[in-house]
Amino acid sequence: QVQLVESGGGLVQAGGSLRLSCAASGRTLSTSSMGWFRQAPGKEREFVAGITWNGVISKYSESVKGRFTISRDYAKNTLHLQMNSLKPEDTAVYYCAVGQWLPFTALAIGPYDYWGQGTQVTVPS
Repeated sequence: QVQLVESGGGLVQAGGSLRLSCAASGRTLSTSSMGWFRQAPGKEREFVAGITWNGVISKYSESVKGRFTISRDYAKNTLHLQMNSLKPEDTAVYYCAVGQWLPFTALAIGPYDYWGQGTQVTVPS
């Protein structure tokens, strides 16, 4: 079993920055790809960013490319999402997820094995 706990969400003005973190416990994630997803009110959950199990390849949705950066800390079993130039349309609950051995081609679609509870990000218009 893997437990994922997101943190770092909050309310930020448009153009501001936030850094989300996802702390994993239960087992080492050195063989797991990891991803960030988000779900806005009334919308389906969507892929935001993902990084392969070896940390070599990252992938972003077109809506966040150039503004968000995903990274992982193997020593701390933690995933991060640096979000810059935030826009009102980035408002959502952000979830981290873990999928063992997921290749680059599957980062956006999974399947992911474990999910966190989410952290709220609000960017007022």
